[in-house]
Amino acid sequence: LHYGTLLGSRACATMAAAAWGSGFLNALLHTANTFSIPLDRSNAQDLFCEIPQILKLSCSDSYLREAGMIVLTAFLMLGCFVFIALSYVQIFRAVLRIPSLQGRHKAFSTCLPHLVIVSLFVGTVMFAHLKPPSISSPSLDLALAVLYSVVPPDEGSP
Repeated sequence: LHYGTLLGSRACATMAAAAWGSGFLNALLHTANTFSIPLDRSNAQDLFCEIPQILKLSCSDSYLREAGMIVLTAFLMLGCFVFIALSYVQIFRAVLRIPSLQGRHKAFSTCLPHLVIVSLFVGTVMFAHLKPPSISSPSLDLALAVLYSVVPPDEGSP
C-alpha cells in the first residue's frame, strides 16, 4: 500500500501530526495530573509505575481527576479507534477491488498482521484500564502493561 501516492504527502503529514499531537496532549495531561497530586509516602510500595497505581498512592481524593482523565482519554481513544476502523474499511474495499486473487492475497497478508497488532494493543489497553477493581492484582497489571507496551512491535519494524 502506497499511502503517499494514494493520499498525497499533505494528507500523510496531517495524519502523522494528528497522531503525534493527540499522543503528546494525552501524555502531557496525564503527566501534569500525576505530578500535581500529593502522594502519601507512607503508603509507597514496589510497583510497576502506571498511572492507576500512582493514583492509589494519593493522599487526597482524586476521584474527579481520575474521572476527567478517563473521559478525556476515552474520547481520544474513541477518535483513534474510529479513524483506524474507517481506514481499514477503505483498505479492505480497495483490496477487494484488486482483480487478481494473488494480488488480493498479497495485500491481505500485508494488512492482517498490522490489524492483529492494533487489536492486541487496543484490547489489552482497554482491558487494563477498564477492568473492575475486584480482579486487579499487581501481577495482572504488570502482565497487561507488558502486553500493550512491549509486545506490539514498532510501526517501522519489518
